[in-house]
Amino acid sequence: MEILDTLKERFLANMDRHPQVSWDDVIGKLDEDQAAAVAWMEESGGEPDVIAFPSGLAIVDCAKEAPAGRRSVCYDQAARLKRKKFPPESSAQELAEEHGLSLLDEADYRQLQALGDFDLKTSCWIQTPASIRVQGGALFAEKRYGSVFVYHNGADSYYKVRGFRCKLSL
Repeated sequence: MEILDTLKERFLANMDRHPQVSWDDVIGKLDEDQAAAVAWMEESGGEPDVIAFPSGLAIVDCAKEAPAGRRSVCYDQAARLKRKKFPPESSAQELAEEHGLSLLDEADYRQLQALGDFDLKTSCWIQTPASIRVQGGALFAEKRYGSVFVYHNGADSYYKVRGFRCKLSL
């Protein structure tokens, strides 16, 4: 599969993202459905790579900015359906789940940012606690001034510069 060649190239070029992990560790855990999910991550601009999180290995969007093919979406289906004017075609949660992926949570996002500078001009929806979501809000994050910021917004909002990053746990 072509996506596996791309993933392997990126894996070998960015060993600092997954020290002490071999390509064999990764390829042995990927099944056909997961490879298709990684292909979608790549096609939508995510530049996926392997990240060694404390909780285990994951394939994560590592594009410098929010993936270009995943911007201008609200947080989830409930927010999208609530919009009366100009609803977006889909939402971050819907697209991620449709491909067997999950959004990064705040800890994932901060760990990704510890590996480099991401989202210096864009922002990304992140997993939102139910206590915030039931009130109509959702969380997004970005990096500015060398620091990671987590903010809230109405879950039905969407912007050209806000997208989402996905994670595939291995």
